Amino acid sequence: MSAYVIADVQLTGDAEEFAEYRSKVGATLKAYGGRYLTGGGEAEILEGAWEPGRIVVVEFPDMATARAWNDSAEYQAIAPLRIRNTDSKLLIVPGR
Repeated sequence: MSAYVIADVQLTGDAEEFAEYRSKVGATLKAYGGRYLTGGGEAEILEGAWEPGRIVVVEFPDMATARAWNDSAEYQAIAPLRIRNTDSKLLIVPGR
């Protein structure tokens, strides 16, 4: 069953460092079968007081693979670039 990593990312720091993260993250996703379903653009709020930044949705083959990607040495090597320079919320949800 597919799994989805959903991120809400708001830039708060160095745009160049975050651009470096963005240039490298795709290769880490590909190695685990991840593929972008959406990667930004303007969100339309239908309910609530949510003020999202960049919404990113990545599909993985299953929950175990999504977790393996997140925990991988390749991803953990670049994650600090995102963490240092953004206010991020990240979660994994199972598909149906």
